Amino acid sequence: MQSLLSVTPGGPETLELRTLPDPEPKPGELLVHVHAAGVNFPDTLVIRDLYQIKPPRPFAPGGEIAGEVVAIGEGVTGFDLGDRVLALTVHGGFSTHLCLKAATAVKIPEAMPYDEAACFLFTYGTSYHALKDRGALQARETLLVLGAAGGVGSAAIELGKAMGARVIAAVSSKEKAEFCTSIGADETLIYPREMTREAQKELSAQIKSLTGGSGVDVAYDAVGGDYAEPVVRCMAWNGRFLVVGFPAGIPSIPLNLTLLKGCQIVGVFWGSSVFRDPKAHAANVGELFDLYLQGKIKPKITARFPLEQASEALTLLADRSTLGKVVISMYST
Repeated sequence: MQSLLSVTPGGPETLELRTLPDPEPKPGELLVHVHAAGVNFPDTLVIRDLYQIKPPRPFAPGGEIAGEVVAIGEGVTGFDLGDRVLALTVHGGFSTHLCLKAATAVKIPEAMPYDEAACFLFTYGTSYHALKDRGALQARETLLVLGAAGGVGSAAIELGKAMGARVIAAVSSKEKAEFCTSIGADETLIYPREMTREAQKELSAQIKSLTGGSGVDVAYDAVGGDYAEPVVRCMAWNGRFLVVGFPAGIPSIPLNLTLLKGCQIVGVFWGSSVFRDPKAHAANVGELFDLYLQGKIKPKITARFPLEQASEALTLLADRSTLGKVVISMYST
């Protein structure tokens, strides 16, 4: 098999493509021939040792895959050779073959291509858990999405519309704003890449204008940094500010704003919720597949790379220059 390995902490340029022996599944495992792997922001962190999970080296990044079951370990039931599955793997996905615990694999609908399956669960799972379980988003409420053109952000737009909300997409460029409009955003606003105090005031003014002064019911913050406070200043009474990610840094928010607005700041840790409440996770996955089959959500793949060029995909993601989802296609021998 081929695998793109992190052999030393560093950026995408430190990754090395190597040929390794094909693995064999242990008891309770499946061997999957990986057809595609999704590229997500944690992949850019884990290779730098900046993620909360630090795998022993050498390891392949790639926390989300889709492929075909080609071998089954002892004691595994419910799977057959040839089954089409997706799985969250934390790491190891940038490989043509991968052994994973059978309990982590999910069979995918026949109508779902491998590339879309590899870009499905991380982004839609995160955003659905955020909007449904943590934000309790209701029809006719206003949802603001920060970082709306990225993977989880674009998923939040689609899910927000499917849930009946009015969606405002906040992004850093005209190109990204046009992309968000194309996938269903009702309104867009463009914020600067450098968020000065003056720019924060301007961002708040734009949000207040787009909401007619009534504020945001649910804010989905996948950016963090200095972008968070101006959004909290625009929350509606009983609003829910969802903390999803920090590519712009960890924000500092004056807590008196939560008192004045009567709003909540709510953490979204989807990965932990999957393990803490597997029944709720399974129900959410079933609902997401239903939404996919109804045509209400569909991964917006805007870039595809072969395995040998996966470092370029990670660089794009780290630079926050991607639209929608990026996928790695595998070629095995």
